[in-house]
Amino acid sequence: MFADTHNHTCHYSPDAEQTIDELIAAAVSNNLSVVGITEHYEYDNPDPEDNIQTFDIDSYTKSFEDWKKKCPSSLELLMGIEFGYQTHTASVIDGLAAKYPFDTVVLSNHLFRGVDLFYSKDAYKIPAALRHKEYMGVVAEMAEKCNNYTVIAHYDYCSKYDCENSRVALYADCPDEFDRLFEVIIAKEKALEINSATSIRRGIMPDPRILQRYKQMGGKLITFSSDAHVSSNIGREKEKFVEFAKSCGFNEGCYFKNKEVYTYSL
Repeated sequence: MFADTHNHTCHYSPDAEQTIDELIAAAVSNNLSVVGITEHYEYDNPDPEDNIQTFDIDSYTKSFEDWKKKCPSSLELLMGIEFGYQTHTASVIDGLAAKYPFDTVVLSNHLFRGVDLFYSKDAYKIPAALRHKEYMGVVAEMAEKCNNYTVIAHYDYCSKYDCENSRVALYADCPDEFDRLFEVIIAKEKALEINSATSIRRGIMPDPRILQRYKQMGGKLITFSSDAHVSSNIGREKEKFVEFAKSCGFNEGCYFKNKEVYTYSL
């Protein structure tokens, strides 16, 4: 089996193009067993260029009940959300995560000094190692300050739009910040996400040392995400990323249902 746990639809995520029908069809076509819908929710988004803000979660919850009825028996659809983190929004995130019946709650840091890295120009003028150190410090803080989440998403988002096409986030850039993150999520029994959208768009793989160190410190829980915003990206190159995880010492993937963890063999 394979669980793709972090994806978006055009119904509630303004940067997505796929409908729920297109997503389900693509998931079935790619022989996925589990698909998570994790619509964007960016409370108090400070970036004036970014159209991702918030949505009506009650409406989403009702829509999701209808979406589940569209799925064949071979596909399990999970209701999730992707919260964009800022230091002052931790309590809001935890409150909303507790209030609603999400299967999975994904935490993300999209911002670098108040600007989404998708729109940023200045961030990529900073040497990559320094940018990654600052960014990962916020990711570690996010993991510490929030509690009602299940997954830390795309830890390497800080390199996704790097104009140095061969450059990825490296463990060596900021080992203290990575270790701080791993220590927290291991203690809290949260999962680390392998996000194919971050690197595959540039034809490169993540730094294996990151996953190897997570494993070395006692990390066991990993999720896989295509972070698809269009249906052609659902389950993208899943076999390649499974092999990558196995080469780093992992033999199980996981997903969350009712915020409880379920594992499966790779």
